[in-house]
Amino acid sequence: MLLLLLFPVVFPLPSGSQAGEIIGGQEARPHSRPYMAFVKIQREGKGANMCGGFLIREDVVVTAAHCNCNLGNISVLLGAHNFEIDELGTQTIWVRRRIPHPKFNSETFENDIMLLQLRDKAELTQTVGTIPLSQEKVKKGAVCSVAGWGQTSVKTNTWPSPTLQEVELTVMGKSMCLSRPILHYVPSRMLCVGDPQERKAPFLGDSGCPLVCDGKAQGIVSHGSGDWSTPSVFTRLSKYVSWIKNTLHKLKP
Repeated sequence: MLLLLLFPVVFPLPSGSQAGEIIGGQEARPHSRPYMAFVKIQREGKGANMCGGFLIREDVVVTAAHCNCNLGNISVLLGAHNFEIDELGTQTIWVRRRIPHPKFNSETFENDIMLLQLRDKAELTQTVGTIPLSQEKVKKGAVCSVAGWGQTSVKTNTWPSPTLQEVELTVMGKSMCLSRPILHYVPSRMLCVGDPQERKAPFLGDSGCPLVCDGKAQGIVSHGSGDWSTPSVFTRLSKYVSWIKNTLHKLKP
């Protein structure tokens, strides 16, 4: 299905952060990440906000709670590599219900996770699939990856990449993020992730996109320092697996 960007594109920029960036990365192999979701939040007469997300069940996408913004209707584009063209195998599905974590704090970004229940189940194909959630804590030094359709340049007011970009990042020690109070880092609920060589800028992926380690989702892109420096903070998914399972169990079809 064709997703036409005939409106101003506004990426959510949480206070003290830079969201929607893939700096120092490369274009992903088309459809190599079938779980990726391009999330569009409609704003009547004011364009749209956009985030990333990932499919964990045929009818559920996970994204960041700060993407909610109390705006209008939300749709997700699944199976896309280039969101600007009509690609074979893509599916656009409207969101029936948004479920931000009840204890999400928009100032500190604690519990920055939201579930999107889709109106219709996605058809699982070669280009659309789910990703499992890790229930174990990821170890310091683990090399993971993140992908998104964010900007590819540190220049301000640049357009997002129409094609999916990806980059490898390293899970860092908590001291790295604790030394930067602007990050609002809480070790038990967040991951400190970045490039040890400090060659790559902070938000290496759209807000809401998954940090993937050994084929499982370990984190959600949350916030960064805002000065194009590494590291960045990701929601620690293993902390929320129980909440996700309990919430899904209660969802009405």
